[in-house]
Amino acid sequence: MHEVGIASEILRASHAETARRPGARLVAVTVRIGVLAGVDADALRFAWDVMSEQAEYAPVALMIQMVPRRNRCQDCGREYESGIYSEPCPGCASENSLLLGGDEMQLASVEVEE
Repeated sequence: MHEVGIASEILRASHAETARRPGARLVAVTVRIGVLAGVDADALRFAWDVMSEQAEYAPVALMIQMVPRRNRCQDCGREYESGIYSEPCPGCASENSLLLGGDEMQLASVEVEE
């Protein structure tokens, strides 16, 4: 379950950001995870709950924003969202597309209370 490692890294990065603000308390963290990133959101949330309970900043809320797969048609230039598997362009039906997003994993925001 690599979600434990991901939760650990999110917690580490969040604590590092909080440490830059003396006296602040970590309240919430938001992450953006692409549907193609191979992360199980429920497993990540479970790992987060267990790990953040043991952290000195508990309780810390974790918000997960799932990011859909985004493509750009190489033939007509249209950008569009698709499911996990590539779909033909809704504009011209071409299957010649470039992946623009949906595989990312980003620490979007860290909320602290001073």
